[in-house]
Amino acid sequence: MPACQSVDMNFLESAPVKIINSVDISATPEQIFAVFEDENSWPQWFTGIVGVEWTSPKPFGVGTTRTVNLGAMKVYEHFILWEDNQRFAFYFTKTSLPFVKALLEDYRLEVLDSTTTRFTHTVAYEPALPLSLLGPIGKAALNRNFKMATKSLVRFMER
Repeated sequence: MPACQSVDMNFLESAPVKIINSVDISATPEQIFAVFEDENSWPQWFTGIVGVEWTSPKPFGVGTTRTVNLGAMKVYEHFILWEDNQRFAFYFTKTSLPFVKALLEDYRLEVLDSTTTRFTHTVAYEPALPLSLLGPIGKAALNRNFKMATKSLVRFMER
């Protein structure tokens, strides 16, 4: 199983590729964060996720780990930032397929008013050879998937 490079929050600035998607959601940060902590909700709104398994006990925080099943691939994550109801970030420790050398995801919630929260999802990565060979096509495919996920979260929260 290919290991990924461990990174810190500075990778958001130094990564060769960065994808940012932002949406406004009619929900409070607490409601959205509860969905993020619920392993059963992820496959319902994040296209491509088949299952999520927290491999650390609650309470979740810095150092928490989880495994995400994407069907054809599994990714293993290590959380390096955790601010309840506000923000969390993790990097991939390893993947079952070699598509990135390093990847960091940052989930940020910002209160806009009493009923609306802005969710900004940032993915910073360094592609491994298979993904780098796809060039802009690979980045566009990943961006499309992440953009669909953020829009799907809006619909999921409004149900």
